Amino acid sequence: MSTVTPAMFTCPLGHDAALIPRTVAIAEAHQALLMANYERLAQWDPDFDAENPTTLDETRSRLERQGHAWLEGTQLPLDIAVPAGRDWQLVGAVTLNCDMAMKAGEIGYWIDAAFEGRGLVTRAATAVLDQALGRIGLDRVELRTGTDNARSRSVARRLGFTEEGLLREAVIFPNGSRDDDVVYGLLAREWLKSREQDGPSQS
Repeated sequence: MSTVTPAMFTCPLGHDAALIPRTVAIAEAHQALLMANYERLAQWDPDFDAENPTTLDETRSRLERQGHAWLEGTQLPLDIAVPAGRDWQLVGAVTLNCDMAMKAGEIGYWIDAAFEGRGLVTRAATAVLDQALGRIGLDRVELRTGTDNARSRSVARRLGFTEEGLLREAVIFPNGSRDDDVVYGLLAREWLKSREQDGPSQS
């Protein structure tokens, strides 16, 4: 089980979940979460090579780079967690990449298979979008996902993203195969209007 201590938590998502910074401090727990989901994630994300799973050292290096990107204001890397006794269990991730010159960003997310269908990704992404299209000051956030990734596309629609187009064979996987990506977009004015009307999404 990929657990960390409560002291590391900084952004509650209600009483039953939270977001924490994805830093080297949680490298071992994050690695355990990755390994539990690696084969499934490799179906959708070319950063996951099913034939050569990420090592703990590689995970540490990636988290160090993400930590620097956070300080530079170009990335917001977070893990999703739920209570596990006196500690918390990591169950997923959400990441925002920012281009401050363009005032635009791209969000990505995933969840452990055992925790699908609980609304955790929607709640986590909502919290990140509140920051991205509010305090951080982005005008636009994109989301890209595989055409066959029905759950990811469902979350995008639930969050209010607009499907904007198809990128044919835009993704190349480690085995050389290619796949299409669907692009979704969300504007700050759209998000802020929906939040005023509907309040936080709990779906």
